Amino acid sequence: MNKPYLTRNKAAEYLNNQGIPYSPKTLQKLASLGGGPRYVLFGNKALYTKEDLDVWITEKLVEPGSAA
Repeated sequence: MNKPYLTRNKAAEYLNNQGIPYSPKTLQKLASLGGGPRYVLFGNKALYTKEDLDVWITEKLVEPGSAA
């Protein structure tokens, strides 16, 4: 089954639409340093799925008042 992939620009747009303010440059930095959402490479292009972005958002969310 084919998954629809998002470019880094579209992934940032998707995150912003979910209320998570990230730019394509920040996603690029996280891809280099670690800690960002899962992605795959197609040539030199990073591609993301909505499912992987949603998992990453959920993992990053912390309940108010809890230790991070």
